[in-house]
Amino acid sequence: MTVEVSILALLGVLIIGGYYVGQAVRPLRVPSLIGYMLLGIVLGPSLLGWFDRETLDGLSFITEIILGFVAFSIGAELSIASLKQQGWGIISIILTESLLAFGLVTLAVYLVTGDLPMSLFFGAMAPASAPAGTVAVIHETKAKGPLTRALYAVVGFDDGLAIVIFGIAAAAARYLLVSADGGEVNGVWGELWRPIRELLFSAGIGCGVGFVFCLLMRRVKSASASLIHIFGALFAAIGLSQMAHASLILTNMFVGFVLVNFYRERDVQQVTRELYTLMPLMFILFFGLAGAHLRLGLLPQLGLTGAVYMLARSLGLVGGARIGAFLGGVRGVVQKYVGMGILSQAGVAIGLAMIVKQELASVGGDHAERIGAMVLTTVTATSVIFEIIGPMLARHALEKAGETRG
Repeated sequence: MTVEVSILALLGVLIIGGYYVGQAVRPLRVPSLIGYMLLGIVLGPSLLGWFDRETLDGLSFITEIILGFVAFSIGAELSIASLKQQGWGIISIILTESLLAFGLVTLAVYLVTGDLPMSLFFGAMAPASAPAGTVAVIHETKAKGPLTRALYAVVGFDDGLAIVIFGIAAAAARYLLVSADGGEVNGVWGELWRPIRELLFSAGIGCGVGFVFCLLMRRVKSASASLIHIFGALFAAIGLSQMAHASLILTNMFVGFVLVNFYRERDVQQVTRELYTLMPLMFILFFGLAGAHLRLGLLPQLGLTGAVYMLARSLGLVGGARIGAFLGGVRGVVQKYVGMGILSQAGVAIGLAMIVKQELASVGGDHAERIGAMVLTTVTATSVIFEIIGPMLARHALEKAGETRG
């Protein structure tokens, strides 16, 4: 007799089990989220299969909601006063690490494959980061200080620049593919406009929801009412960003940004304090499901291109952040360690890789379809590694900077 296990029962196992596995790995001086992911891997399709692909697809809304809350918490740390204090230095770091990662990956993959369109697509993937891993480590270690503030800003604005770089590089690569096959190049300007449109829609929706949220919060007195308004505002922002095909991360980051800059500081602390009590639960669910999504079977398919992509991306981000800090006049722990805190890569990059595969399928031709399949497979496989080593290096960086308190 076949017994169908309830999804809620599985989530219960994931939450309780994740908590204890997370506690078990802490003596190893690795972030608890590694434990959550390990349990997810065990319960997912790669091993036990309790969470199958269909179930995971049905639970994607949970990870989207939690990612929205994480993005909001990033925005709530980005006060204008704090950004002014960091000044040109933080802009220099973001620009240099993103552009150097793009450039190094494009060059390295081209030297290995001799395929310029493929190299541009891989380069376009490189700047995209996964802010949830870094934010989870900051929350767990109760980190505070200049490096922590810099990491919030970099992982927050990183994906905005990554979207722009992807739009430009993808348009150029598509042009090369289509023109090489002797076809008519249509829609290139549309592809260039798309990332700009996504950024504008994200900012517009996020700021709009943020201002309405601030107006409503003026009448709120109790902690429970604050929490109700947070959930309502962020659910609305997440839903509107999906309807407008905007960036979920940037939209919710702007909600937090508006709150921290246009609302009373004392009340902002009350709002974020209530939310932060729920973050440990959210992180268990998010990284547990992320672990279940990881496809360990793809790792043997990495090959030389995958290894080159990982090495070039890591050098570009770490080296670029250090160079950018130097050019921006930033010294000390931020210059030394900020690059180590931004290596995580998952959802955004995989989403962009899926867009590449879909669009190249519409272009047609064996060459285009081969590139699409290779980009998606490689980025998905390397994300398994980046999602594990990224948070570990972020914790190491915060510890070396002397900013951890937990």
